[in-house]
Amino acid sequence: QRRVHGDPLTYRRHFCSFLSSMSYQTPDSKKEEFRKYLEKAGVIDQLTRVLVGLYEEPEKPSNAVDFIKKYLGAPTGIDVDALKAENETLKEKNRELQARLEDLSRQFEQLKAEHDEADR
Repeated sequence: QRRVHGDPLTYRRHFCSFLSSMSYQTPDSKKEEFRKYLEKAGVIDQLTRVLVGLYEEPEKPSNAVDFIKKYLGAPTGIDVDALKAENETLKEKNRELQARLEDLSRQFEQLKAEHDEADR
């Protein structure tokens, strides 16, 4: 296993080399297109920074994936499925409240019309 030492540009060069050498079952042009996409989108630079950050960490974290998520600003320790379920529950509650509001608005308009008619 080869270790890369040096500045972030060296890491970036090796990372680009790694991406170029990935053995997908697609033509080389697709791999190159994907590599260019990653580079243009800033993914390669960001991954290079996070890997350099992990490399330079004096005490290696026990969970490298959580370190990477935290480094990139993603929340850790969150149950995404629970959040999705809660979101669906809240959407349903919102639909119910919207329907109730429409119903009450209709009732109000009806009572208002009856009241206006009685005043004539």
